[in-house]
Amino acid sequence: MTDKNEIAIYDHRALVNFEGKDFQGQIGVDSRIFRALNDGGISVGVISQQAIENGTSVLVDEKDAEAAVHLLEEEFAEEKASGVVTAVYSIKGLSVIGFVSENYHKIFSELQRNKIFPLLLNQVASAGRVNLVVTQNQTEITKNIIETEIYGKPKTVHLALIGHGNVGGTLIEQVLDSAHDILIRKRIELKIVAIANSKKMALDKGGFGSDWRQKIDFSQTVFDVEKLIEFTQNHSLENLIVVDNTASEEFIKNYPLFVDNGFDVVSSNKLFNTLPIAEYRGFRQLLHKNKKRYYYETNVGAGLPLIDTIKLLHLSGENITRIKGVFSGSLSYIFNRFSEGEALFSSVVREAMEKGFTEPDPREDLSGNDVARKLLILARELDLVNEFSDIRIQNLIPESLQTVDKTVFLSRLQELDEVYEGLRAAQSPGNVLRYVGDLHGDLQKEKGELDVQLISVPSHSALGQLKGSDSIFEIYTESYGENPIVIMGAGAGAKVTARGVFGDILRLSETK
Repeated sequence: MTDKNEIAIYDHRALVNFEGKDFQGQIGVDSRIFRALNDGGISVGVISQQAIENGTSVLVDEKDAEAAVHLLEEEFAEEKASGVVTAVYSIKGLSVIGFVSENYHKIFSELQRNKIFPLLLNQVASAGRVNLVVTQNQTEITKNIIETEIYGKPKTVHLALIGHGNVGGTLIEQVLDSAHDILIRKRIELKIVAIANSKKMALDKGGFGSDWRQKIDFSQTVFDVEKLIEFTQNHSLENLIVVDNTASEEFIKNYPLFVDNGFDVVSSNKLFNTLPIAEYRGFRQLLHKNKKRYYYETNVGAGLPLIDTIKLLHLSGENITRIKGVFSGSLSYIFNRFSEGEALFSSVVREAMEKGFTEPDPREDLSGNDVARKLLILARELDLVNEFSDIRIQNLIPESLQTVDKTVFLSRLQELDEVYEGLRAAQSPGNVLRYVGDLHGDLQKEKGELDVQLISVPSHSALGQLKGSDSIFEIYTESYGENPIVIMGAGAGAKVTARGVFGDILRLSETK
């Protein structure tokens, strides 16, 4: 037995379950169980009758489990032969955790969120005493949760970070730099226990430090989702969050597996939220079933509070009638620079690449698919059932260059100059080019209208005044009329996106 802060833990226990068709109204069953075990020299601990009165569970020392089953089978031999008693069996490898708390409902809720479901619960209401029976491999995590809730022990949140490139690597540094301050201010201990990419992973139950790059470089462990989950279970890690900072179509398939195994999910990866609507809604049902959460604020506006704003407006009953804006920080930079003067379109694209604003293959941005995904994500926040195929997308790349090799495309980039010079020259005086996403139509119906296209706007308009790589979102509602809610700010960059992901992690950690 160990005793810490009035939490008593008794290891090496077993439950003997005594089940029958219906014990309701039958007198003396419990006394016969106790007498048979007592006569056999077996000490009985907690006893609990099952709610529908078709069974009783008795706690004994693990070493006495087989003898207890034998004694009860002898005592109830006639009832077993007649079918009144259907089974007598034991479950070994258990622990009893006893504590005193008036807030046990919150404790049970937190245990369930961490996929811990006690095999037996015994309460003494007048004393506030609670005894829980859990498997021995869940003892440590159960004790940690109880201590956090009762005694204000700092909450430990364990992070599995997938992807350690620009955004992922920046996020790791931000977490490590802020960890001490967060522990002091918020009583939350953030531990990065897994770092992985598509090829390999590094695991450390104590949490990674500033030498994380060396550890992932020298790791010989092949990335395997099931092994990662097994690692967290073997080490009884509570409050689990998996963070997806990849753009992987393969990795998003693992989200349901993580949720089923006790993880919340934070993601900067847009792909999951643009899957077919049936998968999208099925995952949300799974989240509800498992009492888990999924945060993805950076999917659309990087570090801007866009998705939360739209969620709050929608949940409050506000009728959102239109969402319009420049959704891509990369394309914002390209067309802001292009509209400033005489620079060639190809040189502006190369400049954006050099600054790290675009994907390695800028066609990922210029195709319009990234903007379209963001627009679809917002549509689904309004409970619209649009699919990606519903979006009308203006691809900014000539058809002849859409499918060629990346190296060939970059060598022929100047072929775009004549096209875009013509578009710039054809504008009305004082106008500038902007690549805009537009969700409109009757948004109270099942589907909205989604358009992604290059348009010309007055330079003095909200869209026209955009600078650098900033994004802008105009949210039109019934109450606000023609005056939209405008959210504008940095729409690209690893630091901004990582900070947004970090914000999601902290929001989850504070409410876990």
